[in-house]
Amino acid sequence: MKLIILDRDGVINHDSDEFIKSPDEWVPIPGSFEAIARLNQAGYRVVVATNQSGIARGLFNIVTLNAIHQKLHAAAQQAGADIDAIFFCPHAADDHCDCRKPKPGMLQEISRRFEVSLKGVPNVGDSLRDLQAGFVVGCTPYLVLTGKGEKTRAKGGLPPGTTIHNNLAAAVDHLLKSRTGLPSVA
Repeated sequence: MKLIILDRDGVINHDSDEFIKSPDEWVPIPGSFEAIARLNQAGYRVVVATNQSGIARGLFNIVTLNAIHQKLHAAAQQAGADIDAIFFCPHAADDHCDCRKPKPGMLQEISRRFEVSLKGVPNVGDSLRDLQAGFVVGCTPYLVLTGKGEKTRAKGGLPPGTTIHNNLAAAVDHLLKSRTGLPSVA
């Protein structure tokens, strides 16, 4: 099985320092669902792994998060894309859970649920914590410059082997071309 793990905010949809608190605030990044559709066509199962501390902070509840994710799934389907699963951590940083990225618990759960090793699985994120969580379980890190990506690149300290791309569409182009042996353009 070919699997890819994507962060949500800043990778698939625009991010906000004020959190995405409602379906109305959730706005896809142009080209993200078309990129996911290309992954699906290439045989990839697409899984989202997202920290959602806004729940612990009382900014929105699980019903609202589900409504946001319903909007995400509907937008994906309109573009001919399919998201196989969305995993999320509802905790705040001071809850000291194992599932909040950069800890690997959420990704380990993905590995268990899909019964697959994450060694070499592409992991796309816009923040260092996204990449760190994947790196410790063997994922191949892809940084996108959308969302917090520019700040993440500027801070440095990226996991070894991280490739940097303008957005999810460019990361997918690189991934699909590198897997087929064709020259890639980042």
